[in-house]
Amino acid sequence: MLHILYIALGGSVGAVSRFLISQLINRTSNDIFPWGTIAVNLLGSLLIGFFVEMFSRTVVPDNLRSVLIIGFLGAFTTFSTYALESISLLRGNEIKLFIQNILIHNVLGLVFVIFGIYLSRIVIKYIFQGML
Repeated sequence: MLHILYIALGGSVGAVSRFLISQLINRTSNDIFPWGTIAVNLLGSLLIGFFVEMFSRTVVPDNLRSVLIIGFLGAFTTFSTYALESISLLRGNEIKLFIQNILIHNVLGLVFVIFGIYLSRIVIKYIFQGML
């Protein structure tokens, strides 16, 4: 039961973080393009690559894994909002923006996960090298 509470705690922090970051970015862009959703999804992709790689190479309590991966990042990133915003662009006849949105999320999302993995390896190699 405590494990589920840890996930819920991470999820609540992730959801609030997503909302705040997305709103801040959308307010500053003054654009119909969903920059806020892109920002949180790409940051989430980077972080999940980083933490999954880090946790696979270091000893980390299961509760910490659950808080960060399942809870925080599960609530921080949002596929449903990405899908809805894509359809809204399509319905608004913004075909170019629709295609850009899909390509940015999918291609850069994968690139950011890979970058997160490599960043984690660098951190492990140069910072935690003496500790492991």
